[in-house]
Amino acid sequence: MTQTIDTYPHYAAAYAAQADEELPTLRRLRTRGWDAFQNLGLPTARRGNEPWKYTNAAPIAREVFAFGHDLRAADVGLTLADLRAAAPWRDDWRTLVMVDGVFAPALSDGIAAAQSGGLTIAPLPDALDAGGAVLGSLAAPEDDGFTALNTAFMRDGAVISIPAGADAGVVNVVYLTTGREQPRVTYPRTLIDAAANSRATVIETFVGPDDVRYLTNAVTEVKVGEGASVEHYRLLTEGMDAYHVGVSRVLQHKDSAFSSVSIARGAALGRNDFGVKLAGTGAECTLNGLYLTKGSQHIDNYINIDHAEPYGTSRMFYKGILDGRSRAVFGGNVTVRKDAQKTDAQQTDKNLLLSEYAEVDSKPSLLIYADDVKCGHGATAGHIDADTVFYMRSRGLDLSTASRILIHAFASEIIDTVALEPLREYLDEQFQSAIPDANLSLSFGGRQ
Repeated sequence: MTQTIDTYPHYAAAYAAQADEELPTLRRLRTRGWDAFQNLGLPTARRGNEPWKYTNAAPIAREVFAFGHDLRAADVGLTLADLRAAAPWRDDWRTLVMVDGVFAPALSDGIAAAQSGGLTIAPLPDALDAGGAVLGSLAAPEDDGFTALNTAFMRDGAVISIPAGADAGVVNVVYLTTGREQPRVTYPRTLIDAAANSRATVIETFVGPDDVRYLTNAVTEVKVGEGASVEHYRLLTEGMDAYHVGVSRVLQHKDSAFSSVSIARGAALGRNDFGVKLAGTGAECTLNGLYLTKGSQHIDNYINIDHAEPYGTSRMFYKGILDGRSRAVFGGNVTVRKDAQKTDAQQTDKNLLLSEYAEVDSKPSLLIYADDVKCGHGATAGHIDADTVFYMRSRGLDLSTASRILIHAFASEIIDTVALEPLREYLDEQFQSAIPDANLSLSFGGRQ
């Protein structure tokens, strides 16, 4: 159940106020998105709405977010030094930066040299010819209210189109929100189109300030051609008062490989809706994730893998660390269709609760319609083992140091899956600085 469009007059006014778009492809997509949103609204009802059963989208629906593309990076005085302090960065990466939903050429680097031999790494309006056929085909606005809203207001974003046999190297896409007096919304859009036997590593980072209310409504579409390989990293480091809803859709063809690592340690309410369809024989998919919540944060990972063809392999491994009165949701769904024989699929969700008030809802599930498969799933939630802490303290470590070592070891199993070494080191450093002090929260778990 959703709310009707009459409930959202501010979105209707913002849509009507958009400048007349000269690009027909973009204009058609916006119209399609708006038509879908008028039918869908936002998923505020939770009863009978399984994908949103444990996450309340009503606070987002009630907020009136300002929207406009009149901002420029120069208006907020950002420098490269500011950006490097806020997001992962290396000079040899090709980097596209969007500030408050607008492409910032002064902060972007290495993309002009990429436009050769059919390779396209460019902001969305400049690359519609390369990505127009895929946009909206994987993340259909008719399927989801947030996707519909993103499509209706999409203006800027990143298009990464890799021709057959090419290697795009590392592409770093940064969506940065700045502080504004009035709550604002941005609609990032990322498209990755990897043709046959091509390769790419893509980092998506969503970052913003603390103590500022805003909404990031992001959509990512990834098409992985036959024999192609895409490494994908999704980093959520939004402000602690922000809302973030991210929808990612991936389509894999024969013998392709797709891997993604999702790291979330920000946002008052964050949602990672990630769906992968293995539509070709022998496709391989690996989805790993790590989420850290504290205070009253709420993080929702809704992960779906659809095995549509035989000999597919998928791995889903998520870990959560929860402190304070925070809450996390993990919905892991693997579907094996009737013709997807010889599928090998495993999914796991493990959670470490640092507080007696933290809560996790974990619901892994398998829907198997084939009869010759190898599939399994599991979920766990528990506290730091008091006996292990006692043993470490008996060797001379104080309680804080012992608990931090154990928490870091728990998280490292996911961080170590990051194949890109500079990014792995960055994430490890960032995570260690974010580990909460578990001194007080250990008191309910056993001996001190």
